[in-house]
Amino acid sequence: MEVVRPQSHRNLFSSNDAVSAPTIPLYRSAPPLEVRLEDFESFAIDRLRVLKGISDGLSRGKKPDEMEKLVKDLWKMNMRHQHASEVLNKDIISHFVLRLVYCRTEDLRKWFLSMECALFRYRFRFLTTEAQRAIMDEFDLTCKAVNNVEFESIKEKLGQVARSMGQPSPTVDAIFYKVPFEEVPELVARRQVFISQGYAYVAMNQVVSLVATLFRSQLSKTLVLTNRKWTSSIREQEKHRLTPIVEALSSSYLGPDFSQPREYAEISLKDIDQVAKSSFPLCMRHLFDKLKEDHHLKHGGRMQLGLFLKGVGLNLDDALAFWRAEFSKKVGLEKFEKEYSYNIRHNYGKEGKRTDYTPYSCSKVISSTPGAGDHHGCPYRHFSEENLRAALSRMGVNSRAMEDVMDKVRNRHYQLACTLTFEALHGVQCDAGINHPNQYFSDSQKILQPKKDSAA
Repeated sequence: MEVVRPQSHRNLFSSNDAVSAPTIPLYRSAPPLEVRLEDFESFAIDRLRVLKGISDGLSRGKKPDEMEKLVKDLWKMNMRHQHASEVLNKDIISHFVLRLVYCRTEDLRKWFLSMECALFRYRFRFLTTEAQRAIMDEFDLTCKAVNNVEFESIKEKLGQVARSMGQPSPTVDAIFYKVPFEEVPELVARRQVFISQGYAYVAMNQVVSLVATLFRSQLSKTLVLTNRKWTSSIREQEKHRLTPIVEALSSSYLGPDFSQPREYAEISLKDIDQVAKSSFPLCMRHLFDKLKEDHHLKHGGRMQLGLFLKGVGLNLDDALAFWRAEFSKKVGLEKFEKEYSYNIRHNYGKEGKRTDYTPYSCSKVISSTPGAGDHHGCPYRHFSEENLRAALSRMGVNSRAMEDVMDKVRNRHYQLACTLTFEALHGVQCDAGINHPNQYFSDSQKILQPKKDSAA
């Protein structure tokens, strides 16, 4: 692929092919087409919304039928294009851009590989039998359909396997493939196939396991190759154009902009102590409490908490008064005005470049690396289990919910851990998940504000 400026965008497929393609792409090689710079980024972000939605659904333990509906909805919502002939292009371009984004570290490769394979599985299941066979042909599988004579000889064994999975016994018109057993390790591990003389007998509705294994192997190899190209040449060659985009995409926040106060998100100095206890997420509650306790925060903590407070509606005058009241207790009023007030005004766009800085997203908070004496970052990631349990207990999380939260933390699902904390404290289901500290605050206030109004 070649990334170009807006004036040129050559289509890889004819209109009819793009609209009625009977199969799904296998992404074996980058397409020979030009891509506009803005499409390079926007297509990748749209696909990333799909992959992150799948990740969230799987982490939440959604059932297979719920996941199928989720994937359909995510794909329909994010991967459409105003020109129907461009839908397939968008699919292929977005995959290769994210392959470049996620090839760069082992953790990124592992996540991308897992999510792309999950997406492939669901998309394969949505295809017609003929389209599924077409993909099998593309993979050049070393398998053959079981003929009627062989089927009759193993019919009883196939029926035993089917019944063990709660399925009806196969009929004579059922399609089975005979494949080397090592090509379907997932089915073998689950005892979902009959094995004889080194061959597994795979039903047509199980073929997804076979092709997904091959797809995973292919993608895993190409991710390693892409990483070599990235580190040896692409990163340096594109350092002024694509490299900043690629390096930012893996930690992109994909939700609403919280640079300005949203509904219910206006606080004043007289309210701040109360709303900190009721509506601050743990990362901000910890910073707030440490500031009150030590009357000081290092730069990382001041930035994380300060921009959060700006986003929930603390105006500049109140922000200066808030930080002055705490810091002057430790460093004195004169030193505060000389060394710290400038940075507060800078965050509000009143100094320097006068940039309107935005509050940190969960991705940015999680990816930060606090050092000794720092209190910023994500507690779910950086706290010890003992300290995290104590902090959650102080917030009011009960023991049953605590175990669910800790389970997500152990599996490194930090945003889900925060989501479960929110649900435990507010008594509601948060289907969208928590993706931004200011979203946590805003959603909390939407729930708590009507209760205050009705009690008044």
